[in-house]
Amino acid sequence: MNPKIYLSQPHVSGNEVDFIKKALDSNWLAPIGPSLDEFEKELQLFLLQFPNNKFKTPSLLALNSGTSAIHLGLRMLGVSKGDVVICQTFTFIASANPIVYLGAEPVFVDSESETWNMCPDKLEEAIIHLKSIDKIPKAIVTVHSYGMPYNVNRIHEIANKYNIKVLEDSAEAIGSRYDNISCGMFGDYSVFSFNGNKIITTSGGGVLICKSKKLREESLCLATQAQEKHSNYSHTDIGYNYRMSNIIAAIGLGQISVLEDRIIARRKIFDFYKKNLGGLVTFLEEPLNCYSNRWLTCIIVKSQNVKNKIISDLKSENIESRTLWKPLHSQPIFKNNIAYLNGVSDDLYSRGLCLPSGSNLTETELLRIIKVIKKNVEFYNSKGLQ
Repeated sequence: MNPKIYLSQPHVSGNEVDFIKKALDSNWLAPIGPSLDEFEKELQLFLLQFPNNKFKTPSLLALNSGTSAIHLGLRMLGVSKGDVVICQTFTFIASANPIVYLGAEPVFVDSESETWNMCPDKLEEAIIHLKSIDKIPKAIVTVHSYGMPYNVNRIHEIANKYNIKVLEDSAEAIGSRYDNISCGMFGDYSVFSFNGNKIITTSGGGVLICKSKKLREESLCLATQAQEKHSNYSHTDIGYNYRMSNIIAAIGLGQISVLEDRIIARRKIFDFYKKNLGGLVTFLEEPLNCYSNRWLTCIIVKSQNVKNKIISDLKSENIESRTLWKPLHSQPIFKNNIAYLNGVSDDLYSRGLCLPSGSNLTETELLRIIKVIKKNVEFYNSKGLQ
């Protein structure tokens, strides 16, 4: 059997061992230490490579997962039991689960075809209708799916119009930009994820991006069991055990040193797929004001049958692929939740798939993948099949 090709496997820089050894030698093994401080600082510097005067310097808090960051960000926005939170439906379920953790109600909004992310028109329709039935939204969770920036200007214009806070889920979008501003800079709170399949990884982990040092300090308190400062184990609030460890952060330092290279590699992989498959399948293109990190290259084919056959044949060749996100409004757990739909996300799920996109893929491996896709698409086209 041919060697396995993974969807998005970790790509070690070679520097991680040195950073981990330094952390071990210093005996900083707890969720506190110099590697953790340095990792947050390096991420902050990365975000500020493309400065814009209307944005203040963000303050970052490294946590044990992107999901924890979303949960904490919603908590900081005051989301609690009985609240309504609007959430993009075309995303991984981790974008919505923390809403439920807090006892709030997720309400789902469909995508626009341009970015595959939250549709501004449907968002405004949802807000107007929810207000008419006395379900005033407390927050909006919108996502840069697959590294493609959402329609930032329109989404935030609508949020500001109705005075609703935005949690920006940038879990898949580190290094992506909108109007030459880094994704992660737009939300009232924003998050990154460093799960094992992301462009850079700490094996697990995430970051909450706050608008000020004061908000970061409040978030840090909640992330460390809400222990009162300078107290003898005194607690007046419920907190969480969400802080990233110093060892995990050391891995991150080795990864962030090559982040730009990883983004360039993924964008080249997208270009290679497009060069070889253009005209046979549909790709998600970048709007003029968007720069995508191309975390995963995704394609749309003519029918669900074609998609399923490609995924099956890739699997038989020991190649991992995956369908696009199953919309949250169609998940059994959310079948009774309100949703404002236009059919875009359902169509994406029906006909779309993610191709292997790891930054360490070789041209030989890419040609193996392309061969399977071409064979199937050309066969279905030649027979006039759906």
